[in-house]
Amino acid sequence: MRRLLQFARDHIILVLSAKFMAGLVIGFGLGVYFLPILTAEKGLSETELAELTSTAQAQTQLRQGIFVRDIEGSDRFHWGDGTIYVSDARIWLDGSIAPGPDYRLYLTKGQYTTKDSFLAAKSDALQIAPIKAYKNFSIDVPDGLDISDYDAVIIWCEAFSAFITSASLR
Repeated sequence: MRRLLQFARDHIILVLSAKFMAGLVIGFGLGVYFLPILTAEKGLSETELAELTSTAQAQTQLRQGIFVRDIEGSDRFHWGDGTIYVSDARIWLDGSIAPGPDYRLYLTKGQYTTKDSFLAAKSDALQIAPIKAYKNFSIDVPDGLDISDYDAVIIWCEAFSAFITSASLR
């Protein structure tokens, strides 16, 4: 009888330990996904977007591109949707991108649509800034940067080396 109780106790402890570990792994995974969403900055309002776009159109150099969800390197967890604008002073998105950690915006001399193609050209890409909002974000362009030297915008996740989206500028 004592052996049976010891056997049962050992197995109960083993099962509870396995469930605890599974809970930790699931909790960590959910934290990695939801923490960036919970800590994201608020994007531009519709009024701010309209004002920024109308002001920038008066500038000599305003370029734009389109993020589409079904671009080759994107998937259901890594995507962008909307219009990205690039002026001499600012880059902003009228749209949204998939939430995630450690996003960076790059300017490139060609459009890259997959992880492998971007990694091959990443050393020539210019990292502009981290992205802190997932809807209608806005980023300052560094002083002295000639945006006409670049053909595309790439959003990249540094933490997981993941391609999010890209757009060719016109």
